[in-house]
Amino acid sequence: MDLERFRSYCLALEGVSEKMPFGRFAARYDSVLAFYVSGHMFCFVDIDDFTFVDVKSSPDGIAKLQARYVSWDRPLNRSLRHWIRIRFGGDVADETVCALVARAYDLVKAQYARPPRLRKRRDGA
Repeated sequence: MDLERFRSYCLALEGVSEKMPFGRFAARYDSVLAFYVSGHMFCFVDIDDFTFVDVKSSPDGIAKLQARYVSWDRPLNRSLRHWIRIRFGGDVADETVCALVARAYDLVKAQYARPPRLRKRRDGA
């Protein structure tokens, strides 16, 4: 998988935006590209070192990935307990990486989706 294919995949998901938000914390994070849905991050990559993707997951999902694959690691920010890093080019196929990104997208979208607003009736009823 290459960066442009990965980026195109993420941006094709409904309502996704991208930012490079971490450079203000430290110059070494200038190259981290994050993808958001509903204003919340669901995955990120380093565009200068495109060898991994960090994805949001559930604790159960992380445990299953750790049991099944060897191409995983702790996320960039070690305090992100619901995140896992997947290394490209290992035992996780590109299609599986895309499925994990889609799962992270769904997880975040469901968590932060706004319930529909109830409209007040104008007739007072």
